Amino acid sequence: MELLITAAAQIATPLTIVCIICGTIVGVVVGVLPGLGSVIGLTMALPFTFSLPQIPSIALMLGVYCGSVYGGSITAIILNTPGTPQAAATALEGFPMARRGDADLALGWVTVASTLGGLFSVAIFIIAGPSLAALSLQFTPVEYFALGLFAMTCIAGVSSGQMAKGLVSGGIGLMLAAIGVDPVTGDMRYTFGSFQLSAGIALIPVIVGIFAYSEMFLRVLNLDGDKPDPAEMRVGFRVPPWREWRIRLGMLLRGSMIGSFVGALPGTGAATAAFIAYSEARRTSKRQENFGKGEPDGLVACESANNAVTGSALVPTLALGIPGDPVTAVMLGALVVQGIAPGPQLFANHLDLIYAIFLCLILVNLVMFATGALGASLFTRILRIPEPILIGLILIISTVGAYGVNGSTFDIWVAFAAGVGGALLRYLSYPLAPIVIGMVLGPTIEMSLRQGLILTDGNVLAFLERPIALALFAVTAAILLWPLLRSRFRRSG
Repeated sequence: MELLITAAAQIATPLTIVCIICGTIVGVVVGVLPGLGSVIGLTMALPFTFSLPQIPSIALMLGVYCGSVYGGSITAIILNTPGTPQAAATALEGFPMARRGDADLALGWVTVASTLGGLFSVAIFIIAGPSLAALSLQFTPVEYFALGLFAMTCIAGVSSGQMAKGLVSGGIGLMLAAIGVDPVTGDMRYTFGSFQLSAGIALIPVIVGIFAYSEMFLRVLNLDGDKPDPAEMRVGFRVPPWREWRIRLGMLLRGSMIGSFVGALPGTGAATAAFIAYSEARRTSKRQENFGKGEPDGLVACESANNAVTGSALVPTLALGIPGDPVTAVMLGALVVQGIAPGPQLFANHLDLIYAIFLCLILVNLVMFATGALGASLFTRILRIPEPILIGLILIISTVGAYGVNGSTFDIWVAFAAGVGGALLRYLSYPLAPIVIGMVLGPTIEMSLRQGLILTDGNVLAFLERPIALALFAVTAAILLWPLLRSRFRRSG
């Protein structure tokens, strides 16, 4: 208790509070703008930490981190343009809800779910931080390969009713992820002599293209169905009533647990957690027929999952000194600059600092909720802009986002090509989410498979000798085979 009081006194200073508020607001804005994302936001904030004391600098970085993860969902809902890769799953249900005039309600669902998911991960961080860190050490490339295959079952979840087309889209994503330098041999793959393709296809320009550009192209061609009357678009922020939340508490808890578990594993990330949670929600929901039409179950699942990653992702970073992804790598750099040495001794010798980080995360999530609630009126008013002007603004913002990833005009052409291809696929009723799933998971699956084969001297059956991997393989097989077995049971019964 004394350490907790000391930590509270450390963050209850005007400078720390200002850093939390400013960092969270900046993070939300960074997340809203397509193409920026958490890494760029943290990189921009990093120089400011050099002149700040230890606790305020950590508070600033945590605010940018958590705010950017949440902010990506706003444009995913309003414009069908995920600001960050992890918000791609949010667009599947959020944008249809906005299209029918319930953008204020969609923002209410994601803001509350994001806040509760983030707070849940803080609780997990406090209670089970060292245990999760120890578990993450048990993951070798074999386990990561098994986890990647399990995550690929998301394609089945988001392709319900059009499985063949979903598999084709997933294959396109995997093919795009394979372009560039072979991670093991260093050979060039599918570059066709192009220097620009040697670096591979970046994820953000593809997301911008298949979601934002394709949406705008279809609107221009008037091929994407009827449009709601802008006057009927409710602006503001509307929290769903308790009776709606009560029937979705299980979905919220499940999504938060998935995000906390996936976040604690180095090398995974919020996008993987969001798609796994969305797929699980679609599989288990009692309202499966509403998915794809604006079902809150999907919003609650994916938003609680991707925000639960923020707290648990710090577990391997702080407890082991292992940055799980580029985001936590930047965070690790900021901690080292402040004289903090992440590792097993941190929890033993600097528990007051750990408690201060806990409390900062709690405040950041509360400020994130206030930012979403107060800024929702501005965000939702975008829908009332005349459509020709709105299309032009979205194309400009999206183009800047695609360019900003690497500062390359080649990425603009990638986004344009992805937009044309995405519009064609949407017109032919091919789901687009599997493309993103394939691109997100493809590199992890390939690298872990090849590393696992090296460790086992090419013996694939040796993968089944590891208990965690065997359990993940079994769950994957059960999910894929269950629909077939269920229909057979029904016929025999």
